[in-house]
Amino acid sequence: MPTSAPTPTIDLRHAIAIGTPASIDTWLDEVDDPTRRADELTDLTKVEVRTLADLLSPEAAADLVDTLDLHVAVDAVRLVPPRAVANMVEALESDRAAELLRELTPTEREGILSLVTPEQAAILRALLDWPQESVAAHMVPEVLTVSAHVSAAEAIKQVRNHRAKLRQDSHIGAYVFAIDADNRLVGVVSFRELVLADADRSVSDLVEEDVITVGPLMDQEAAARTLTKHRLLAIPVVDEDNHLLGILTADDASDIAEEEATEDAERQGGSEPLEVPYLRASPFLLWKKRIVWLLVLFLAAAYTGTVMQAFEDELEAVVVLAFFIPLLIGTGGNTGTQITTTLIRAMSIDNVRLRDVGKVLRKEMATGVMVAAAMAAAGLVRAWTLGVGVPVMITVSVALVAIVLWSAFIASVIPLLLKKLRVDPAVVSGPMISTIVDGTGLIIYFSTAKLLLPELAGL
Repeated sequence: MPTSAPTPTIDLRHAIAIGTPASIDTWLDEVDDPTRRADELTDLTKVEVRTLADLLSPEAAADLVDTLDLHVAVDAVRLVPPRAVANMVEALESDRAAELLRELTPTEREGILSLVTPEQAAILRALLDWPQESVAAHMVPEVLTVSAHVSAAEAIKQVRNHRAKLRQDSHIGAYVFAIDADNRLVGVVSFRELVLADADRSVSDLVEEDVITVGPLMDQEAAARTLTKHRLLAIPVVDEDNHLLGILTADDASDIAEEEATEDAERQGGSEPLEVPYLRASPFLLWKKRIVWLLVLFLAAAYTGTVMQAFEDELEAVVVLAFFIPLLIGTGGNTGTQITTTLIRAMSIDNVRLRDVGKVLRKEMATGVMVAAAMAAAGLVRAWTLGVGVPVMITVSVALVAIVLWSAFIASVIPLLLKKLRVDPAVVSGPMISTIVDGTGLIIYFSTAKLLLPELAGL
C-alpha cells in the first residue's frame, strides 16, 4: 500500500528564524516539491529573502533556484545582493543561468556578469547573444568531447578530465562526441560503448559518423521535435562549418515542448501567451493579452448583424426561420473547431504541411459528408418536433449539410494558409473560423430558404 510523503518538520520562515545554514539545508532536504518551495518563498518578506540569501551556500542557492518557476526565481534574485547572485550563477548549470539572466534588465545582467569568473561570463554571454527562440539559446555548452584519433583508454582519461561537466542531468553524459583539432564534430559514441571497448581500439572506429545535428538558429520547438522524433537523449548543435557548439538534452526538449504546448493552448482560445504563470498574471496583463484579438474578432463578427439585416424581409415572412439560427451557426462553428484543433496539433508535430492540403481536404470533406448526413437527420427530427412544416424541415436539413461541408472546407484550408503566411494558426484559427461560419452560415441558410420556401419567392 503506498504511503504518503512525510510532513516536513520545518517550514522556510521557521528555518530562517533559526538562522543557521544547517536549518536551511534541513528545509531543502525535507521540502523537495517545487510548488511548495515556490509558495513558501513568495510568502517571505524582502528582509527574509535577503536573510535567506546570507544563509545559503552557492550550491544550495543553485539547488533552490533550479527547482523554482523562472519568474519566482527572478523576483527573488532581484532582492539579493549581486555578489550573492553571482556566486549562485557560478554554481548553476550554464543554460539555466542564462535563462535566469535573460529575464533581468541589461544593467542588472551586466552587474552580475562582471562578478563571475571571466570564463563563465564568456560562456553565459555567448548563450545570451543567441535569439531567445533559437535552440542555441537553450543548449548546454558543456559537452563531453574526446579527440577522434586517440585510443579508447586515452578517451576515457579525457572524459574523466571533463567530469566537472557531468551535472545532475544524466543526459549530458549519455554521449561522448569525437572532435578534430578544430573542434569539428567527427562522430558520436555512447559512454557505455566507450567504456566497454578494448583499451587500444581507436575512437574513430567506435563512433557513429552519421550524426543527426541541428543548427544554432533553428527554432527551439523544431529542434525539440527533431530530438524526440529520433528518440535521442541529446542532440548536438553545430554551426555551418560543423563546429560543435553544445547540445540540447531530452530534459530541456521536454521543457520546451511543455512551454510551447501551453502557448498553443492559450492561442487556440484567441489570446496571446501570458509568458508568466496564470496566478502571477495581473488583471491588466490578462486584459492586454486578450483584448486585441477580441476586438479583431468583434469587427469580423460585425458583419453577422449586417447579414441579418440584409435578410430582414425573409425573417419577417417566415418567422420560424429564426428558431434555427443558433443551431445552424453553432453546428458550423463546432465542426470547424474540431477540425482545426486536430489539424493544428498535427501541424505542430510536422505531420501535416501546406503541400498536404489536398490530402487534408479529401479526408475532411469525406468525413464532412458523413457528419453532414448525421446532423441533417438530427436537424430534421428537431424541426419536426417544433411542428414547423415540411418545407422548413427540408430547408433546415439542406442548410445543415451545406454549412457543415463549408465549415469543413475552410477549417481544412485556413490553418495551412496561415502557417504559410508565417502567422501562428493556433492564435486565430478556432475563433476566426467560428466567426466566418457565423456570417457565411447565415447567408447559406437564408439563400437555401429562398430557393426552397414558396413564401420567399421574389424577395
